[in-house]
Amino acid sequence: MLYFRATFFVFISLFLLACEKETAVQRTQAYNTNAILWHQHAAEYKALAHQAFNIAKVQIDNLPMPQASLKPWAVVTDIDETVLDNTPYNAKMALLGKEFDKASWFDWGLQKNAKAVPGALTFFNYVAEKGIEIFYISNRYEGQKQETIENLKMLGFPNADVEHVLLKGSISGKESRRDTVENTHQIALLLGDNLSDFSAVFDDRTAGKAHENVEKMRLLFGSKFIVFPNAIYGHWETKEIFDNNYDWTPAQKDSIRKAKFITY
Repeated sequence: MLYFRATFFVFISLFLLACEKETAVQRTQAYNTNAILWHQHAAEYKALAHQAFNIAKVQIDNLPMPQASLKPWAVVTDIDETVLDNTPYNAKMALLGKEFDKASWFDWGLQKNAKAVPGALTFFNYVAEKGIEIFYISNRYEGQKQETIENLKMLGFPNADVEHVLLKGSISGKESRRDTVENTHQIALLLGDNLSDFSAVFDDRTAGKAHENVEKMRLLFGSKFIVFPNAIYGHWETKEIFDNNYDWTPAQKDSIRKAKFITY
């Protein structure tokens, strides 16, 4: 009888612990639900994407012709949530009550079903028609290169090839890849949904550094830096909300989010 009681107590404890964890993950996904729905259904999101590409087009139209002695122009862009829409992946994870993991992300990429962000295809084909090369610098894993190129090609994006799609190797920072482009080209525009898509200064987001640097570089936004909305994920969350700690439990994440609220 004592053995049965002890076993029963252990079972109940494990069950309650699992329920607590599941509830915490569900709270995390509940937090993401409105962000995912906004990206997928709000006309305001679509309007912001078109607005960003319209501003980018004006900048392309205003570019001077490069002199023979200078390097040709190039446009550098992020991929996820700037060129390709991955919200079906986020929605699937929310419905399953799961968080991002590499295996499920690879599986989504292999399906090559990501659609274009509103306005992206029109803009990048316009850039290509102007004789300007596009370089896709993304922190997708290098092992995803083939399916990423195929997904871009299927949608009709220009310069979707090995030379122009530069994915993450051992270093997640993008500065070295931007430097590679600048060895042969002048970068006219950088497009992305994360500040680190624009400059290495934004890799440091401790103690309000990102806000400070945005103010210092404010004149570049809308002229050389074109920012796209992403309320689902990004360094704004991992580095500024969770202090660059990837090991918080779902319950801890839920508490941290609430503690970061600015209220009155």
